[in-house]
Amino acid sequence: MSATTAVKRLSVPDIAARKGAVPVVCLTAYTAPMARLLDPHCDVLLVGDSLGMVLYGLPSTLGVTVDMMVAHGAAVVRGSSHAAVVVDLPFGSYQESPEQAFRVAARILAETGASAVKLEGGEEMAPTIDFLVRRGIPVMGHVGLTPQAVNVLGGYRARGRGEAEQAKILGDARAVADAGAFSLVIEGVVEPLARQVTECVPVVTIGIGASAACDGQVLVSDDMLGLFADFTPKFVKRYADLASQVGTAAQAYAEDVRARRFPGPEHTFAEKRPTN
Repeated sequence: MSATTAVKRLSVPDIAARKGAVPVVCLTAYTAPMARLLDPHCDVLLVGDSLGMVLYGLPSTLGVTVDMMVAHGAAVVRGSSHAAVVVDLPFGSYQESPEQAFRVAARILAETGASAVKLEGGEEMAPTIDFLVRRGIPVMGHVGLTPQAVNVLGGYRARGRGEAEQAKILGDARAVADAGAFSLVIEGVVEPLARQVTECVPVVTIGIGASAACDGQVLVSDDMLGLFADFTPKFVKRYADLASQVGTAAQAYAEDVRARRFPGPEHTFAEKRPTN
């Protein structure tokens, strides 16, 4: 009788050890079925607050709640067994104080089973990151283009094109790493600067619209799969065009229903006749 060997989920130290090694593969996931499909191929599944726009049709990530992140984070953990799962702290749930951040992060980890949380911000968030890490909360940082600060930044343009902005991003990255973050997302940062940040900080960097020199890459899965068809950001490579396939399938189904071709005899249940 053979015993089934359980798959070991990658841990935060496993990811942290990938600095300068094999690049970390990260994709977003928001549901158990999608997590199940992505899990064998990913090192990290990120339950991003991008779910507000991708799943809920919100105009930005600002309307995402902690309850939403808990529900989707738990679903992704249930649907995966290999990748480390990281859950975003949504806007307004951690910026007020380190104590507020700890309460929210502790709830998310306890109720989802995730490995870590992610928060946006640089030098101003370093004390919060330090507070969390010292209390057992692994933190992934996020600098550069930070979507939760879209109103302050004035849009989603690439960051780091001026000297002052470059110095700010580099300082933010160093502060986040020094505060104890085990990894760092660099989003929407011009390539030479993203490369420089990766070389200057001792933690794993994960790029999105940054540089191939980063220690890993992340994309929103719906962008990568071609499910979000409104527009394609410059930094996205589409590996499929599932939106058109979904549309084609739905059209074929609708035509069959209207023509009474579906359901056919093979899709219905025959009456069961009693046997004498």
